[in-house]
Amino acid sequence: MPVKTTQIQVQTRGDAHILDLTDRAAAAVSESGLKDGILTVFVPGSTAGVTTLEYEPGLVHDLQAAIERLVPKGISYQHNTRWGDDNGFSHVRSALLGPSLTVPFSGGKLMHGTWQQIVLMDFDNRPRQRKVVFQVMGE
Repeated sequence: MPVKTTQIQVQTRGDAHILDLTDRAAAAVSESGLKDGILTVFVPGSTAGVTTLEYEPGLVHDLQAAIERLVPKGISYQHNTRWGDDNGFSHVRSALLGPSLTVPFSGGKLMHGTWQQIVLMDFDNRPRQRKVVFQVMGE
C-alpha cells in the first residue's frame, strides 16, 4: 500500500492557540495522488495536540475555556518544580488531547463532516514554530 508523507511548518502563539489545518490536510491528500485511504495528521512534541472542531469563534473560545477549567495554568505542577519551565499544564493538556488524528478519504476527498475542521491546539506557554506531519496511506 503506497504511503506519502509531507510536512509543513506553522507559527503558533501558544496559550491554547487553535489553528485550522483542514485545507492543508486536504491538499496533502490531493497532492498524494491517492484516491481512497486514510490520512494521519501528527504534531511532534509534547505540548500540542490535534483534534476536530467546528472552527468558529464561539467554539474556539468554548474549547479554550473548557481546557482551562480541566487543566488550569495557575496551579502547581511537579514538572515545573523539576524543570523550572512553568509549562507543566501544557504537557498535561497535550496528553489529554493527543498528538494525532486519522481521517478517511474517498475519491481523493477527506470524509469529514460539513462543520468539522481539523485543528491543531498549541498549549505551550510561548509562541512556537510547529511541524505538522501529514501521512497519506491508500490506493
